[in-house]
Amino acid sequence: MEIRSDRIDYIIESLSKYLQGKTRALKLSLAAFFSKGHLLIEDLPGLGKTTLAIGIAKALGLSFGRIQCTSDLLPTDITGLSIYSKTTGEFEFHPGPIFNNIVLVDEINRATPKTQSALLEAMEEEQVTIEGRTYKLPKPFFVIATQNPVEHFGTFPLPESQLDRFIMKISIGYPSSDSEREILRGGSKREELYSIEPIMNRDEVLQIQGDIRGNTYISDRILDYALKIIEATRSSKHLNAGLSTRGALALTYTAKTNAYFHGRDFVIPEDIKELAEYTIPHRVMFKEEYKNLNKKEIIRALIEDIPVPA
Repeated sequence: MEIRSDRIDYIIESLSKYLQGKTRALKLSLAAFFSKGHLLIEDLPGLGKTTLAIGIAKALGLSFGRIQCTSDLLPTDITGLSIYSKTTGEFEFHPGPIFNNIVLVDEINRATPKTQSALLEAMEEEQVTIEGRTYKLPKPFFVIATQNPVEHFGTFPLPESQLDRFIMKISIGYPSSDSEREILRGGSKREELYSIEPIMNRDEVLQIQGDIRGNTYISDRILDYALKIIEATRSSKHLNAGLSTRGALALTYTAKTNAYFHGRDFVIPEDIKELAEYTIPHRVMFKEEYKNLNKKEIIRALIEDIPVPA
């Protein structure tokens, strides 16, 4: 297969002009997208999550929708609903914002569990069922959900079953002093993002996604290494529950994408290790006495104890 990692690098370089200090978050977001998964960003308000989502959609030439979650948001506000038309005498379906390629679900943990569950079928099956009829969502389909830290008032923590649907969980964090100085000097550049020329188109995006998933080689030796990591999470003294099979697939899918981003058509152990702290912690259950410790550090220590195949 033809590896077009230079195209990925160009997207990161181009968007970094508008997303000062968010290069790492941008690369991780693209890794989640090209792994055909969904992304959860947990961070404080005002750190550029919306700008990041808009930038990715514009650079990839894809449609963008946004859902602002509140406690009174209804499932039909996400999926759409059928409205009676006096002209035709029939009910006509009016699609909701979920019918876009990239959908930003802002502050997802402010929505009630019933409304959160409306996203589950969309994220897992790439379809929604409304009033007994099933509607396919556009391809590619990528949800970027953001949530405030759970200690914020008025939030509903996501259940484990929904957390497991996100292939990666990241945070953006505060920008460096130099980056923040540039932001203060020039102001927000979000408006400029709306007018940038796409770097890819839908067909090219789908081609790269297909190449990564189907043509990036992962050897039995690397699979054995991944299985040892998976087993270690299931037997760890720090965890009540380890990786599910869906979580195990996330480990290999993101490793393939990471290999592609580095210009390779085969996976090496570092591809798994580099992204493990973003693919594992949110989908395992920590014991009560360890919940307040640094979860990424626990996972990193667990992986370091596993011998890397030569």
